[in-house]
Amino acid sequence: MTKYVFVTGGVVSGLGKGITASSLALLLKSRGYKVFMQKFDHYINVDPGTMNPIQHGEVFVTYDGCETDLDLGHYERFIDEELNYTSNITSGKIYSSVIEKERKGDYLGATVQMVPHITNEIKNKVYEAGISSGADIVITEIGGTVGDIESQSFIEALRQIQYEKGSENTFFIHTTLLPFIYGSDEIKTKPTQNSVKDLRNMGIRPDALVCRAPFPTSDAIKNKLALFCSVDKENIIDSIDVKNIYQIPINYYNQKFDEIVLKQFKLPVKKADIKYWENLIETVDNLNKEIEIALVGKYVELHDAYISVAESLRHAGYKYNTKININWIDSEKLENHNTNLKEVFKNSKGIIVPGGFGSRGIEGKIKAIKYARENNIPFLGICLGMQLAVIEFARNVCHIEDASSTEFDAMCKNPIIDLMADQKSVINMGGTLRLGNYECTLKKGTLAYKDYKQDKILERHRHRYEFNNHYKEILKQNGMVFSGINEQANLVEIIELPKHKHFIASQFHPEFKSRPTKPHPLFDSFIEASIKK
Repeated sequence: MTKYVFVTGGVVSGLGKGITASSLALLLKSRGYKVFMQKFDHYINVDPGTMNPIQHGEVFVTYDGCETDLDLGHYERFIDEELNYTSNITSGKIYSSVIEKERKGDYLGATVQMVPHITNEIKNKVYEAGISSGADIVITEIGGTVGDIESQSFIEALRQIQYEKGSENTFFIHTTLLPFIYGSDEIKTKPTQNSVKDLRNMGIRPDALVCRAPFPTSDAIKNKLALFCSVDKENIIDSIDVKNIYQIPINYYNQKFDEIVLKQFKLPVKKADIKYWENLIETVDNLNKEIEIALVGKYVELHDAYISVAESLRHAGYKYNTKININWIDSEKLENHNTNLKEVFKNSKGIIVPGGFGSRGIEGKIKAIKYARENNIPFLGICLGMQLAVIEFARNVCHIEDASSTEFDAMCKNPIIDLMADQKSVINMGGTLRLGNYECTLKKGTLAYKDYKQDKILERHRHRYEFNNHYKEILKQNGMVFSGINEQANLVEIIELPKHKHFIASQFHPEFKSRPTKPHPLFDSFIEASIKK
C-alpha cells in the first residue's frame, strides 16, 4: 500500500517546505524506496501557464506536458525523478473539474458543496499520484500557511485521508518558525505553539515539527515544544540556516528524520546510499575557479523567473570546479542606442538568452546575440533564444529584409518564425502550446551530437511558434547548421554555427532536465567552452 507524507507550513511563508519535502524524498530514495512528489497551490488559476513570470516565477514543465509551479523543478533536481500531471494541483484545477462534473450531471442532481465534493476531488488527486507513479511513498507539499482561508479545503481533505488510511499510512510534517529575539537573546516557541494549535483545531495533529531557526535548538526548547504541541521530542527536527542548500538533506539525515517516518510506516530502515550527495557538497564548498555568464532576459528583476536556467548553469560549473556568477541583463535596456555592449559584456565569458513570450525587449536580445556571434563569445539560446538567433542570422548574415516572427509582427514580410498551421485557429492561451517531451534526431558530426553522444533525444518543450522551413536553404547556404530535427513533424529543434567558438541554440528547454550531479549536455558544453581561453 502507498504511504502518504504531507508537509504543511505555519507562522510565515518561505520557511522551506519545498526543500524539506525534497530533502526527505532524497533520503527515502537513498534507502531504496520509490518516491513521488506533489504540490498543492491555492490560487484559482488552473495552472501557472498564463501567469506573469515576474509575479509568479518560472513555469516548470513536466515530461508529459503539464505546466507547473517552479517548486517541481526543485523536486526533480533533488530526487532525480520525472514528475507528471498529478504533481501540481491548484484550487482552479479542483474547482474546474468539480464544475465540469456538475454540468455533465455526474452528481445526479445533488447540491455540490465544499464537503464532500471539493474535498473528494482533492483526495482523488492525492490517490491518483500514488497510482500513476507506482511509488512506495508520495510526499505532498501544501502551499501557503495553516490558517489561510484558501487552504481550508485542502487541510480538511488531508484530515479525511488521515482518517481513511490511518497513522501507519500517513505522516504529517509541520514546518514552522522559531524566531530569535535579539536583546533578550532568546528563541521563542509561542508562534510554533499557536500554529500547531491552528492545525489541531482543523483536526490534524502533526507527527513531526521541522523548526526553522538560526542555530540548533536546546533540549529545553524541544521539551517545551513536545509538551505543548503533543509531538515526540525525537520528532522535533532542527532546520538551521546553511550556506549550501545541499547540506539540508544531510542535516536531516543526521537527525534520523527519514528513519522516524519509516518507523511510523512500519517499513524497513534500509541502508542509505548518500555518498554521492556528500561528494556534491564537498565539490560545491570547494569551488576553486569562477567565471561570469551573462543572462539576457526580459524578466530579470525576479531571478526566480529563470531559476532552472540559473541552476543548470551552476550544475555545469560544479563539474568544472567553477563558481558561476550570473550577470543579470535586462534586454529592454540593451535597446537604448547609447548602451555600450562592450562595457555590458566586458567580464562575461559566455552569453545565454533564455525563453520568454511577447515583443517586449526582443530587439535587445537580438543585439546581445549579434554581439556574441560577431565577437566569438560562447552562446547558448533556449526556445525564444533560438528563434531570435535565427532571426538575427537571417537579418545580419543572410540580409533578409524584415526578417522577424509573427509573434512580434503579424504582417512581417519574411516570417522566419511562424505559427504551425494547426495553431493558427487557437483562441485559448492556456495549455495550447507544444508542451512536454518530443523526440529529436541529431545530425552526426555536429556540436549537438558531440554533446549528447547519441542519435535520438527526448526534450521538454513550451512554445507555440516554430522555425519556418521555407527559409532553411538560404540559412544553410550562409553557414547555419540545423543539427536537431523532430522528424515526425519536420520541425527544427537545434541550430548551430560551426565556424563560431561555441554557438548553439535549442527550441526546447534543456534546463528542465539538468541535475546537480548530472549537468545537462548543452549546459555542460556551454560552460566548458566559456571556461576555455
